[in-house]
Amino acid sequence: MPMMPKANIAANTLEFETTPLVKPTGFREYDARWWFGIDGNSKAPELNYLGVQALGLGLGTVVHQMGVEPKIVVGHDYRSYSIAIKQALIVGLIEAGMEVHDIGLALSPTAYYSQFALDIPCVAMVTASHNENGWTGVKMGANKPLTFGPDEMGQLRDVVLNGKFEPRDGGKLIRVEGMREKYIESVSDKIEIKRPLKVIAACGNGTAGAFAPDALRNMGVEVIELDCELDHSFPNYNANPEDSVMLEAMAKALKEHDADVALGFDGDGDRCGVVDNTGEEIFADKIGLMLSRDLSKNYPNAKFVVDVKSTGLYKTDPVLKENGATVDYYKTGHSYIKRRTTDLDALAGFEKSGHFFFRPPLGYGYDCGLVAAAEVLRMLDRNPDKTIAQLKDELGIAYTSLTMAAHCDDEIKYGVVDKVVAAYETLGKEGASILGRKIVEVNTVNGARVTLEDGSWVLVRASSNKPELVVVVESMVSDEDMRALFREEVKPRLAAFDEVGAYNQEI
Repeated sequence: MPMMPKANIAANTLEFETTPLVKPTGFREYDARWWFGIDGNSKAPELNYLGVQALGLGLGTVVHQMGVEPKIVVGHDYRSYSIAIKQALIVGLIEAGMEVHDIGLALSPTAYYSQFALDIPCVAMVTASHNENGWTGVKMGANKPLTFGPDEMGQLRDVVLNGKFEPRDGGKLIRVEGMREKYIESVSDKIEIKRPLKVIAACGNGTAGAFAPDALRNMGVEVIELDCELDHSFPNYNANPEDSVMLEAMAKALKEHDADVALGFDGDGDRCGVVDNTGEEIFADKIGLMLSRDLSKNYPNAKFVVDVKSTGLYKTDPVLKENGATVDYYKTGHSYIKRRTTDLDALAGFEKSGHFFFRPPLGYGYDCGLVAAAEVLRMLDRNPDKTIAQLKDELGIAYTSLTMAAHCDDEIKYGVVDKVVAAYETLGKEGASILGRKIVEVNTVNGARVTLEDGSWVLVRASSNKPELVVVVESMVSDEDMRALFREEVKPRLAAFDEVGAYNQEI
């Protein structure tokens, strides 16, 4: 049995080479991420190869404790160190008695797809998604199409940090060839776009560059590649479809090539961002609403799941009402929305960060940027006389704030949110008003989302992975009213807590 991992070890010492290093904060609510380090950066690493090996042994231990068949798919993204981290993870998994199926270079949805294609219950994808070079991480699951949530991550954290490993015999490695081609075929073989469409495919030099252009061409559209060459130094911008620099590059390329739409993919390909034909970003919750309206015409009484940061227009949309669609607002986080979409047997789930989850007959239920892209293209194909900007303009008008974050220490933030929730629940029961409008609902599934009688709302929740309180407000009245909801309601309420610090940005 390996030595118990240590939380902090000085870099470049004998101990660093002989003792597992696993910083506790790397275990997040629904995945794991650590600063691994790169040459020329003095920041102390939070993980070493022996720590990765301990993580693999711990993951295998948890799989056995869960009573799941000990077979697992592993893959890695395109970073200079990812394959070595995957190899260390494999050593630990084999030590835990796991049958490891290595699919090689992959997107996260490629690994998820492989679970279905190979009929394997577990997955471990080595990726730091859109994080800058120097970060690493693992997305894990043991019940397809779901990935670990807080309970499973807590169990894994306890096993690894406390050395509760259970090595077993019987582990082995099987190398799987050709999964890239099978995955690309799976996301594109049933998609036949007949409308002539010119599409910008932006990949930020991340792993999606090896997958997205070919898949989109197979769907029948003309593809203009933007930063699709693999380069783990990410020389142009962060491979993140929420990043303003990436969005600006997409808009510029769209205008230069007179394209119909620009689709941007994050580092591990599980998210998709959209820039319309005018060069304007369409936020993921609005894309989700556009897709819900379109899909509800062909799937009457469909269920959709969105996270609590998403627009309130879902509740008032006349097309959804006419088609009998229902919408459930749930916790922010890809693991939560994925699980909720499955539990409710929903047709699709949409998270404002760009994670889209399509269930049968559209997809397998996991988040896949290319399946999301396919549905956007199919929506355009079904509406041949309209641009994507025109489809966006058919939505109702809502004035939504940026996602703001106020500093609040991890040990304190949940207690502060509990007090905010209690205060809003009391106001709701008393029939109180905010800026002249009565409170009609207080959704407490993830902090407090407080809806007013005109559909405007405010949200306060604790960040899942940072020492912050997340704030979003939306007005159905005006931009000025949206700003007032923050400045005159939420900001003063949070300012009453000494534990709440400065905001990253304000409106």
